[in-house]
Order: sequence, then structure tokens, then C-alpha cells
Amino acid sequence: MVGKVSERVLLREGLERTDNGMKLTSWPDVVPINQKNYYTDYMKRDDQILSYRLQTEANRDRLVQSAKDRDRYLSNTNGDLPPPLVEEQTEDAVAPPADHLDPTKIIVIHPGSQNLRIGFASDALPKTIPMTLATKFPQTESEMYEALPRRKFEAQTPDEEYGEEWSKKYQKMCNDLKVDMRFNKRKVLPTSKELVVNFNRRTEPEVIPQHNDPLQIDWTDTKTLDDPESKASCFIGHAAQRVADDSNPKFKLWWPIQHGWWNEDDYTTQEHLYDDFETVLDRAIRQELGLTRTSQWRQYSCVFIIPDLYDKKYVEQILQSCMGWFEFHRVSFIQESMAATFGAGYTQACVVDVGAQKTSIACTEDGLVIEDSRINLKYGGYDVTETFLKMMLYDRFPYQEINLRRRYDFLLAEELKIKHCTMSQADISVQLYQFHLRAPNQPTRKYQFKTYDETILAPMGFYDPTIFDNSTKLRGRRKLVERSYNAYDVDMPDDPVSSAQIAILARNQPSINNTTISSFERPPPELSTPSKERTQPFNFLARNDLTGTPGTSNAPSPAPEGANTPVPPYVFGKDLANGNGGNASPAPTPGGRSGGTPAPSGSFPPNAPSFSFNDSLAFPQQKSQKTLAAERDAVLPVAPLDVAILTSIMNATRGEDKKLRDLLGSIMVVGGGSKIPHFAPFLEDKLKAARPDLADRILVSRSARDMDEQVVVWKGASVFAKLPTNDSWITGHEFERLGSRVIYHKALWNY
Repeated sequence: MVGKVSERVLLREGLERTDNGMKLTSWPDVVPINQKNYYTDYMKRDDQILSYRLQTEANRDRLVQSAKDRDRYLSNTNGDLPPPLVEEQTEDAVAPPADHLDPTKIIVIHPGSQNLRIGFASDALPKTIPMTLATKFPQTESEMYEALPRRKFEAQTPDEEYGEEWSKKYQKMCNDLKVDMRFNKRKVLPTSKELVVNFNRRTEPEVIPQHNDPLQIDWTDTKTLDDPESKASCFIGHAAQRVADDSNPKFKLWWPIQHGWWNEDDYTTQEHLYDDFETVLDRAIRQELGLTRTSQWRQYSCVFIIPDLYDKKYVEQILQSCMGWFEFHRVSFIQESMAATFGAGYTQACVVDVGAQKTSIACTEDGLVIEDSRINLKYGGYDVTETFLKMMLYDRFPYQEINLRRRYDFLLAEELKIKHCTMSQADISVQLYQFHLRAPNQPTRKYQFKTYDETILAPMGFYDPTIFDNSTKLRGRRKLVERSYNAYDVDMPDDPVSSAQIAILARNQPSINNTTISSFERPPPELSTPSKERTQPFNFLARNDLTGTPGTSNAPSPAPEGANTPVPPYVFGKDLANGNGGNASPAPTPGGRSGGTPAPSGSFPPNAPSFSFNDSLAFPQQKSQKTLAAERDAVLPVAPLDVAILTSIMNATRGEDKKLRDLLGSIMVVGGGSKIPHFAPFLEDKLKAARPDLADRILVSRSARDMDEQVVVWKGASVFAKLPTNDSWITGHEFERLGSRVIYHKALWNY
């Protein structure tokens, strides 16, 4: 045993102590935890979430206030006739309505590409105004943009004027309609088209003096602006559309929303786009609802209707506007299909919402939207209007100068479509009609014209969208508003993605199939569970390389060169989707996948991420999520309506036969674009022809209670706003604390 060594010895050996015994740092020492046994309850209790804690505090404050009111009442009445205690009230007792549940204090807003519907939750019907505003501008929209429908005015023949490709499609649709009408034992005259063309070519307008026109249009007086000297002064809604094109000064129409998303093409700055959107809502609240003072808005709550497939930047901007600009007391969001089922009283349905410039399809069950069934198609009633005019002009419509960019021509075109378009073959014959052209500062002109099959071929574009003009619908996309990204991974897109929507995109761009499989890898249908396709970048438990035991690769072996591209699971049959047979799908492998070696069973749980940190080395052909999102944004989601509906239902049912039959029997058509006569029966016939094995179960219906299809969604949101138990309200205090992150805690769906 070595004894204590003296300081003299340490000094001789050069081991003397030279420090002063003080610590090198004032930071406290952190003792390492025992990794074999540790536990945390962070974010595992309701009281750790701000939204739940605020609800508990509000309930406690309400109980304290009721106790104070009771004591005050007892002291004033000397103990006589005490009021019933709060604890003694039964659950069935009807409580007096609170201020925040008063339907007259709740505003329901549903913005669309063409119309804005707004009103109180207590109203029977909403106020409908065009979603546009007119401001002073050096040029009008008809002077800035080319005429619609697009055509070559200097061409000699109709084929050259509208393009040979479109002319061939139109002639083919005419011939197919004749064959179909003969098959249905309907009379078809061989010279009907010639009769129409010859009559329209010879027709001259009749000029009607102003004093003989009882239905004159009152054009907007530009001198009635609130502040004529200010550039920010504007007209909205019907007043904006009634501003004369030759007014002095000139005005231009701005549409903040086009095709269901921000109109980034017509705007140059993001601030201008958001400001116009807020201005339309601001003026609508003041003029239509009578809330002229800003201080009143703080007493009102708001239910805002958003699309089923939404951009998170859009929802966050709306929340910012409602809380920052309008200063509403509370805000709640609801999806369109969910609101439609509330309005119609359906518990399970496939909602087909045909709007002006977009058509959304989604399946709902028990008040929630099935996420993988959501589809957003970029066509609607406006495309029918434009195509109807294009067909009429091809057949020598007497008013050849019509231009949808001009305001009075746009209103005339909408009137002609509403009056004459139909989807019933029984109404197809040579018909003589008339219309009055009322332009500002010009005498009224009366035209006569004949129609034949144009009235049905234009709405049939829903089942052959190639007849529509889709050339500019993606122009300017992502120019001003970028896509949303994950808060923890800046390269991970965060906007919702639906497998049904990806199937529609893959139908138009087959390369999406390959990228979809590599980035959203899923097990075969027999191994998967119905859950959301959501990437989890930090789910390390799903990785086999961290378990200590060697495991097989999560990704299946790539298919041999030359093999067909794998088809995503739950995609509707390619024969129907391609229309002309398409490519033959590859033979199924024993694992249920198309192409490649199946992944071993049990190698990874359902919806586990298919990438690891060395994916770029192991799979150099795979692309980043950001690149895949950009590729999907570059493809226009357009498909025949019947194919899209069946694709949505197939992705919603995931092979469950009972649910498939239930959804096919509860297809509900809503939206202004579906008001074309005989729309629902025609769609039902198309679906029965596509699925003859389930023809007896397919049923397409309009909204219940004979309600107007245009207001079903708004009406459902007003019903939702009056629910006594609703945990989706976002208050100003919560938004101040959490910002847009509060939507994640408050949304009724998986945000």
C-alpha cells in the first residue's frame, strides 16, 4: 500500500499541484440519464396542449362566474327563492344560448372562383355576389388579353379559325351523338347541321330604339365611388360587372381566385392578391350584411369553407386575414364535401361538387372526408360556357364579335348557357331562339339564331375534357405563393396529397406512376391498413438498421429493364381510365405488386417511410420530395367525370365490397355547374355503362329537400356553425400564442 506522498517529493518529480481548486465553468454539471429506464410525459396529457387548457380554463371561469352570480342573488334577496345550482342541472336540460352560440352572430363565408356566398348562420339563404372587383386601370381586360373563345379572326374557314385538331374533335362528337341517338330510336335529320349554319349565316340583327327596350341595363356610374380620387376605391360584385367597358376613367376586373386556387397569373405581387381578396370580403360584409363599423366585427364569429384538397398557405392566409384584418372573435374551418353532407343530411355519400372553374369529388363517412378519395379537377361550368360559344361560332353564330373578356358579352354568354344547354337527347332538334345584345352607350340589337347539337355537346365536355380549352389553366402557378413545407424538414412538401388525385395525374402523365411508387411506397393491399399516406421523417422506429438486427431492405427490388411502369394500388382500371384501352397492365406478381420482386412480409409496418439516410446512394434514380411535388404541379388534373368518380370511390373503399356498393348508391351532385337539365340522370347512365356489374346499385341524386345545388355547401356550413358542441373554434388568444400552428390542434380532420 502506497502511503501519502509529501509535497517535497511531488515537487522533485514535477507533479506539484498548480491550480487553485476552482471549477473551469459555472455551468451546472448534467448527470447522464440511465438510458435503460427513463420516461417522459411531454405532450402526452391534455393539459399540456394550449387549446385544451384554454377550454378547461374557460369552463372553470364559467363555473366561478355562476357561483358569484348565485351569491350575489342570495345577498340581494335575503336568501329567498334561491336559483337552481349549476350542479343540479341535468344533462338534458336546455341551457340558455350563449353569445358565442347565437347564430345571428356567426358569419358563414364560402368563396368560389366565380361567386362568393356569405350570410349569417341564421339566414335561410346566403347572399351571392360575383367574386370580383373593379379598380381604375389604364386598360380594360378586353384590351389586355386575347379574345375568348380563342380564334384566328383573319382565317378564311372555320377549321383554320379554331384549329384543325379542335375541329376534328368537334366533328367526331357530332358523329358519335348521331350514332347514339339512332341507337336510342330518336329521329335524326341528315341536313340539320346545314339548316343551322345557313340560317345563322344569313341572319342580320334588328336594332331596337332605347325607348322601345323595357329591359334596359342600369350600368354602374363610376362617379359613385366612395373616394373617386383614390386609386384604392373599387366596385365589387354585380356593380363591378356593370361598369361600362368604355367608361372614363377605365376600370379593370380582378378575380382573386381562379380554378379553385389563388389567381397568380393576373397579379404581379402577393400583397396585391391578398389585398384584393380581403377587400372583396370586407365590402361584402359591409354592403351585404350591414356591418358597416369595424368595431362590430369583433363580436362575430366566422365559419370559413375551404376546398377538400387545399393548399396550406391558402388556409393560413385566410386565418391571418380573419384574425388580423377582420378581427373576428372566433374562426372555424370546414371542408366543402363535409359541409355538403351537413346541408343534405347525408351520413355517407360521394359528393360531386361541380363549380364554375373546378370540380371536386370526395367521399364522406360519418361526417369526415375520406382523405384518399379527394379529387380536384380543373374544369366546370365556365368551360361549358366557353365551349358552347365556340361551337356556336363554328356554326356561324350571328354575333361573331362576341368576346368573353368584355363584361356585357360574359353576362350574355352565361344567360345563353343557362337557357339553352341541356343533357337530354329528347330536346335535341333544330330550334329557333333569340337574344338581345345590350352594350353600354349603344342601341339594343335583337338577334335570331338556330341551334342543333351544340346545346348537348358542350356539357358533354365533362366526359371528354379535351374539347375544353385547357392551355392556360396552369399558367402562373406557384409564381407568387410557394407551396407549404414541413416545419422540421424544409425540403418536405406539407400540402395534403390524395392517392386518388395522384391516380388522375398519372392518367395524364404516366411518369407520375414511377415517381409515386418510389416516394409513397406502400405494402400490397392485403397488408395495408386504411390510414393516411403521411411521410414521417423522424420515425426511426420504422427503420430496421437501428434495431441491431440485420434486416431486409424496405424497398422492393426494381423491375427489369423494359418492364412496364408499376401502377399505384387502388387505381381504377386502366382500360377505362385511358379511354382507348391504354397500356396493358403488367401481370401480377405473387406479392400483389406490379413489376419487381415483392417486399417480404413483415419487413416494415404499414405506411412506414420508404427512405433512409443513404437513399441517394442506394437508389440514385429516386427524386426528392420537392422535385416530385413540382412534377405533380406541372400536370393539369383533368379527367372524364365518370372516371374520376369511380377512381375516388375505389380509393375510398380499398377493396371493401360493402362500402363500394354503399358509396355507388349515394352519389350526390351539388354545385352551380350541375344545374344543367338532366345532368344527374346522364351521369348515372355513364356510371352504369362503366360498371355494368353494379348497375343496379348505382344511384346519382341531387341534394335533398329540393334545395338549390349552389347553396347546399353554404347551408351545411351554417348548420355546422350552430352545433352546440364544437371544438374546432380558434380564438384570437390561441392564434396570438401559436399562430397558424393552432389549425393542427383545432381542425376536425388530419391537418
